[in-house]
Amino acid sequence: MDMTENLRPSGAHSTDQDPTSYPYASPAAYDGTAYNSAAGGYPPPPPYAPTTGRRKAKRPVALLAAVAIAAGVIGGGTATLVGQLNGQDAAATGSGGVVNGTTVSQSSKGTVAGVAEAVSPAIVEIGAASSAGKSTGSGVVITEDGEIVTNNHVISGAQQIQVTLSTGKTYTADVVGTDPDKDLALIKLQGASGLKTATLGDSSKVKVGEEVVAIGSPEGLTGTVTSGIVSALDRDVTVAKDDSGSSGQGQRQGQGRQGGGQEWPFEFGGQQFNGDTGEETTTYKALQTDASLNPGNSGGALINMDGEIIGINSAMYAPSSSAAGSGSSAGSVGLGFAIPVNTLKADLDTLRAGNGS
Repeated sequence: MDMTENLRPSGAHSTDQDPTSYPYASPAAYDGTAYNSAAGGYPPPPPYAPTTGRRKAKRPVALLAAVAIAAGVIGGGTATLVGQLNGQDAAATGSGGVVNGTTVSQSSKGTVAGVAEAVSPAIVEIGAASSAGKSTGSGVVITEDGEIVTNNHVISGAQQIQVTLSTGKTYTADVVGTDPDKDLALIKLQGASGLKTATLGDSSKVKVGEEVVAIGSPEGLTGTVTSGIVSALDRDVTVAKDDSGSSGQGQRQGQGRQGGGQEWPFEFGGQQFNGDTGEETTTYKALQTDASLNPGNSGGALINMDGEIIGINSAMYAPSSSAAGSGSSAGSVGLGFAIPVNTLKADLDTLRAGNGS
C-alpha cells in the first residue's frame, strides 16, 4: 500500500490536472511574465512527469514520520522500564491494604548500602511513655497513611506514643491492635500521608547463611544500620506478654533507654536472659541472626538483600552488667531473634480489626 495515499484529502483528485496539487506556471511564464489564464484555466502539464518524482519525495517523509512515532513509543517504554528498575514508579497497593514499598535499585542490589538507602526511610523510632517510665523501640511503616508494625512489648501499657521518621518529623500515634501472643502490634500515625513504605517479603524462603540487614534505633540512635547473616531458623523464643508486674515494669522502664537498664527479657533453651520474663509469657518461632541488635532495635526490620522485610526484630541477648563487669549492660554478642514476616502477614487482619488486645 502506498503510504502517501492516506495523506490525500478526502475528495481530492488524483489527476495531475489538480490545480492545488500542481501550481505550475505556463511555459509563457518562464520568460518572467506571470501566467494569466482566462476564466481560471488550468496550466498545461509540465514538460516532465512530476508524479513519480513527487511520490518519491513524499515517501521518505511519511516513513520518517512513522519512524519518529515508533521511536517515541519505544522511548517511552524504555523510560518506563528504567523508572521501574530504579523504584521510581508509584507504589502499588497489594492485598490486605499493604503497600508494596520501595525496593533496592538494580545497580545497588545485593549491597548493604543499597538496602539501607531503599529501606531506611520506612523505619521509624517509637517513643512510648507510661507510668513506669519511657522506652524506645523501632517500627516499620507498611502503608502510606501511617500504619506501623512493631513489637507488642514496645508499646504495651503506653499512655502516649511518639513516632519519629527518618526525616526527623514527629507524629503522635494511636494503637490500632495488639497481639501479645505473637508479640506484635499495629499503630497508626495521626494525620500522616505519602510516607515511604517497606515491602514485606516471604520468610518461608529464608535460608541459613543468607545475608541480612537490620535497621532500628538502638539506644535512641535513629536509623542505625547493621548487617550479618541468618544463623538459624525456627528458634523457640519465649517473651513476656505484657509489662504487668513489678518485674516486667522494671525491665520495660529500662528498655531502649540510652545508657541504662536491661533489655526486654526472654527465654531460650530453658534459660532466661536479660531478666525475669514473669508469669505471663508467649513463645514463637524466630529467625536467629548475628546482625548486631541492641536495646531500641525491638520492632525494627530484618531485611534481605533485595530490600524486603523478612522479620521484625524482637529479642537480643546481652550479658548482664555483673557478667559484663561494667556498670551498664553490654551490647550485642551476635545473638538476636526476629519474628518471621509471614507470621506478621497472617496476623495483619487481626491487628487491623483491633482484635487480640
